[in-house]
Amino acid sequence: MRRGRRSGLYSVLAIHSTARGPSLGGCRMLSYEDSRAAIRDALRLSRAMTAKSAVAGLPLGGGKGVIALPAGAPAPAAALRRDALLDFGESVDQLGGRYVTAEDVGTSLADMTVIAEQTAHVAGLELARGGSGDPSPWTALGVETAIRVTCERVWGTADVAGRSIAVIGLGNVGGALARGLAAGGAALVLADVAPRKRALAEELGATWAEPIEALIAPVDLVAPCALGGLLDNSTVPLLRCRAIAGAANNQLAGDAVAAELHSRGILWTPDFVANAGGIINIAVELEPEGYAPDRARARVLAIGETVATVFDMAESSGTTPLAAAQELARRRLDDAGAPAPDIHPYPV
Repeated sequence: MRRGRRSGLYSVLAIHSTARGPSLGGCRMLSYEDSRAAIRDALRLSRAMTAKSAVAGLPLGGGKGVIALPAGAPAPAAALRRDALLDFGESVDQLGGRYVTAEDVGTSLADMTVIAEQTAHVAGLELARGGSGDPSPWTALGVETAIRVTCERVWGTADVAGRSIAVIGLGNVGGALARGLAAGGAALVLADVAPRKRALAEELGATWAEPIEALIAPVDLVAPCALGGLLDNSTVPLLRCRAIAGAANNQLAGDAVAAELHSRGILWTPDFVANAGGIINIAVELEPEGYAPDRARARVLAIGETVATVFDMAESSGTTPLAAAQELARRRLDDAGAPAPDIHPYPV
């Protein structure tokens, strides 16, 4: 944790594991109640990134960066934002390549370019700079692939035509996912805390709802694509869906929620499996031969095979998809020949 000499803002960099390679995780810029909340977020997300990279078979570890804005503070003005990003870049560079940063909630491609002024350990830069560009379309593609495999497991077909799906959170990933599902013929319920996103619902002929209404709507599948913690002991009993698969990180409030979903007959696709498309795309950028969209697409689509493997493992062992995905991550960390760290992405 370091206070920026230019901006005066605190940043947190968490490295959870480098057993399989350098830790990769995005830089998010958010308002936090206090420094403890920012640290908890960074630590929790870095654990999830270890699991995400391991399950995807990537030669990467898990890390996360946070630029902590004061409680209730709006997005910083241009000058302060630039200073905060430069400060963050200095912090990244001090770690000597053990942590590689990228775009995340509250940051953008343009922000990565600023960070790159201070460190070479940045991924997901613009295509013109030799990077892989915006990772959100790849994340959305991976989530849509996971949704189709989830549908196949529950209903016997991967076709989403006529399937009712609630997408909660219509940012870059959620919006792209909604468009892809609409193109596939799904009947959508769309929700976001920003009323202006209602325009997308009107464009796609979808039903508009408040986030909590969408979560408990009588739909086939719910796709959480906003911030985490949406599924807890108070919301799970209200669910009327048969399956959940989305882009949001840390969807469960705790490990026990996975068992509660399982007992209710709701198939939950672990978020760190479904939403790995962005990091898979970035991993292609880091390969010696350089970035190639065709190679990235093939590897993102392979998320479907990973989801199916997780479901098979869960069914054969009589456990939850979360436990199966964690076991798969542990096996791949063990294969790296280093002691596997705790990869529970949720507090116990």
